Amino acid sequence: MLANYLIGLREGLEMALIVTILVAYVVKLGRTDVLSKLWIGVGVALVIPLAIGALLTWGPYGMSFEAQEILGGTLSLVAVGFVTWMVFWMGKTARTMKSTLHERLDSALVGAGWGVVVLAMLSVGREGIETSLFVWATVSSTGGSWEPAVGALLGLLTAAVLGVLLYRGMVKINLGAFFTWTGAFLILVAAGVFAYGLGDLQEAGIIAGGAHAYDISGAIPSSSWYGTLAAGILNFNPSPTWLQVIAWIGYLAIVGYFYVRQHRSSGRTAPVAKAAEASAPQAPIAS
Repeated sequence: MLANYLIGLREGLEMALIVTILVAYVVKLGRTDVLSKLWIGVGVALVIPLAIGALLTWGPYGMSFEAQEILGGTLSLVAVGFVTWMVFWMGKTARTMKSTLHERLDSALVGAGWGVVVLAMLSVGREGIETSLFVWATVSSTGGSWEPAVGALLGLLTAAVLGVLLYRGMVKINLGAFFTWTGAFLILVAAGVFAYGLGDLQEAGIIAGGAHAYDISGAIPSSSWYGTLAAGILNFNPSPTWLQVIAWIGYLAIVGYFYVRQHRSSGRTAPVAKAAEASAPQAPIAS
């Protein structure tokens, strides 16, 4: 639950920042007449990930075991790809996110402003779809338990509250440090999802099964509280195959290296922190 809470909190806070930037800019320009359109776009963007999550949860029923494993493994790898891209995208574009959204909003405000619906839907929806896929992948890896989904929902709700408080200037957060450390944590979680997805494809016969690298289920039973905790947070597998072990280590080594390199080259968290904090406007939301 903790891992998915942090996933929901991070992704939700990104969505909250995008919404506050859009709302503040609309208010600043005096175009409060398009606020309702903006909220329509945000609403649609939130419904789409829920629909995707429901489809992925109940859609596979009736499929063969092999088909379910292929679907689950493939989508787990897609989710890892999305999250990896998102982590690096945030580190690269945080400093220009505000100005980019302003430029796009200027174009969307032409005429009656219906382009705002599309802009809000695309800007927020991308984050929502990434969250939906990644949370679904972690729920699948824990045997279908609803605790990860509950954790993600609580994280999103917390992010919504923080977004409002940031907008009204009632709280300040070092957003640069927050995104840096949660990004590192997401890479660790994604490594487990990556290994799990490959395991699904092995069970489906798409990839050669291979021998198990080790089996420590006797020392760390999956049914124990600490085994469940490790599986829920890090997708820990007490009996992985050699491919899963190599994939886990390889993903952490390669992605971790480039992540550290990115943040060192950008002066660690300082530029991101300044840009992210500047993205949290202080003006009240107009009705």
